[in-house]
Amino acid sequence: MSMGISVIMAVYNENPVKLRKAVDSILHQTYKDFEFIICDDASTNNTYEVLEEIAKSDKRIRLLRNLNNMKAGGARNECLKLVTGEYIAIMDSDDISHPMRLERQASFLKANKEYTFVGTKSEFFCDNINNTNGQYWFCKEPKKADFLMTLPFVHGSLMFRTDVLLGARGYSTDKKAIRAEDYELLMRLYANGYKGANIDETLYYICMDESTYKRRKYKYRFNECLVKYRGFKTMGLMPRALLFAIKPLIVGLIPRRILASMKRYYYKDKTKGEC
Repeated sequence: MSMGISVIMAVYNENPVKLRKAVDSILHQTYKDFEFIICDDASTNNTYEVLEEIAKSDKRIRLLRNLNNMKAGGARNECLKLVTGEYIAIMDSDDISHPMRLERQASFLKANKEYTFVGTKSEFFCDNINNTNGQYWFCKEPKKADFLMTLPFVHGSLMFRTDVLLGARGYSTDKKAIRAEDYELLMRLYANGYKGANIDETLYYICMDESTYKRRKYKYRFNECLVKYRGFKTMGLMPRALLFAIKPLIVGLIPRRILASMKRYYYKDKTKGEC
């Protein structure tokens, strides 16, 4: 196994402009010793052709193409079959990584052996990262109880130790976990005694535009409830976690603007990383 990093990305019917920006944000990292494994999950538009064109300019890119749509968890697992790095970094296809992201995270994991994975402080953006629109709730050292209200990590910002992620067999491909694969994985790791941290520096930018909301179909909130119920149970958080397990169904009925105001109120005193 090399001493570098394997960056993995699952893509499906992407906006070519957003996709190029996401890929470029990895290719222009200050940390250069990485491979970039991208799995096209049976796109029906020209996503794979766009990737082929991009890959011509950088030999670190390795492309995969699923014949059948496997959803995000399955596509990422296909990437995991090819990783060779000491660490595995996740990247989402419409987000942006800060140029120092990989360098900072690799240094953190080398210096802090007690952590299995590390995320970063993250901000939302719509058109470009110079016009951010708020910060994702930041928690430096999440405990099990911090999973109750929301996921205390930005999944796309995470970097894992390869041996642990592969040992955990990657992401769930259960149909009942679709759109909640990240929550399921991290709760499973915590239940098995592993833990993560977040770097107190904005190194990741989350795209939050109209297309983002369109992907959040209400039917997937039932999946999230089931995943949370099972996860909270294995983490020893029941019965007090029961109401939090059904929270996705309630939140899904609240108008977007009202929900945004509620989140700002809840997180206004939690911006310093105190969980």
